[in-house]
Amino acid sequence: MILKHLRRTKRRTIHFLIRTQENKEQLNAAQKEIARLTKENENLRSQQFCLQRFQCEPKLFYTGFKDYETLKTLYQSLQPKAQSLVRWTQMQRLNKTEKTVTAGFQAQDMGLFDQFFLFLCRMRQGLLSADLAVRFNISKATVSRICITWANYLHFMLGTLPLWPIREAVDELMPPCFKKTFPKTRVVLDCTEIHIQSASSKVLNTMTYSHYKGTTTLKSLIGITPFGTVSFVSNLYTGSISDKEITKESGILKLLEPGDEVMVIKDLLTDIKVSLVTPAFTRPSGQFSKHEITHTQEIARLRIHVERDIRRIKEHHIFDGVLPLSLCGSVNQMWTVCALLTNFQGPLF
Repeated sequence: MILKHLRRTKRRTIHFLIRTQENKEQLNAAQKEIARLTKENENLRSQQFCLQRFQCEPKLFYTGFKDYETLKTLYQSLQPKAQSLVRWTQMQRLNKTEKTVTAGFQAQDMGLFDQFFLFLCRMRQGLLSADLAVRFNISKATVSRICITWANYLHFMLGTLPLWPIREAVDELMPPCFKKTFPKTRVVLDCTEIHIQSASSKVLNTMTYSHYKGTTTLKSLIGITPFGTVSFVSNLYTGSISDKEITKESGILKLLEPGDEVMVIKDLLTDIKVSLVTPAFTRPSGQFSKHEITHTQEIARLRIHVERDIRRIKEHHIFDGVLPLSLCGSVNQMWTVCALLTNFQGPLF
């Protein structure tokens, strides 16, 4: 009996040792698989298209911001109210049904920072919705909802900033190039146009057709301070409107004060109590005087800054091609936001 018991115990011990060895091998294999999956996960995260991936770049290519800290500071100022964002389509339903909705815009597990980054990519690089859908692993419809929601939100938030500086602030920050020549300048104005898709309606095509561009456009009036920041952005008007008419309709006249000087390429303002700084026009003799030549050259040298600022706005490549009519419902918000975002890119000069 004792011998049988010893044999049985030996067999059990051997079986236990074999199972222990197998368990160790399985555990080692599992640990190796976990390590492999962890490394693979880290590699995938490092390749994920998100803002953190590009935060070490000296200038953020996809957003146009001069550095990550500036972008992060802007987002942090927007974040508290952004947490209660209501999706734009949901807000439209709210207006129709007059029912309450749950605040907080969640888009397929995308955080607010990534939503903000997606919107900036759409504006700055003009990336298509299908492209962004693949990059962020979401649907095209979600991309569209994010862009429209953030365009309206940023239009509201950035529009509350005090863009139009008081006279004392303009005088204090006036650069030497203006102080020597036109020290009373309050704003430098210029109009610009963006191309839009032709409509099937002949009436609408007539309204949006620009004889200057020879195509259908939308037009906006841009104003910058002498020290180079955008201080005025009008709504977008149909391309057929004249520069004088857009100046009257835009509301810029209400902001100007007696004694101000306004630098423009041509006579856009009439019946106002401010001085206009404009280039000299050809006289009947066909020749300019020496003073007129010098005067025109000084204006051209300073007016170039508003053209540079307009170029900054149009470096948001969503305006590169022909804007589809499907975006016309939010194009005003997009245009204004892109114009105001240029103030975060650093000084013009």
